[in-house]
Amino acid sequence: MRINRGMQERVISEELSSRFKQYRIRYGITAAELAEKSTVSVGTITRFENGYDIGLLNLIKLLKALELENLFDLLIPEPPKREPKRKGVIPMPRVNRPKKPKNSEK
Repeated sequence: MRINRGMQERVISEELSSRFKQYRIRYGITAAELAEKSTVSVGTITRFENGYDIGLLNLIKLLKALELENLFDLLIPEPPKREPKRKGVIPMPRVNRPKKPKNSEK
């Protein structure tokens, strides 16, 4: 199934979880072996493979354990360099001005 913008988040989550499980099985790794390699519990791996949320850090650990971290840049590419709004204008750095002293009572 191809993921597209019109899909509900839950459907996307289930599709990604299914793909992850397919990778794990194709690599010939059991959930227990993956848990040991990734330091993520078997229960968390099972929950993820069944379409439940496991948190970003656990997902990163699992993807690294399957050596899929090279795909992170496809997920969130580095933003392009920002050009000045007007050509030839160099943005000036912000200047912190000293605060005025408060009036002291005499």
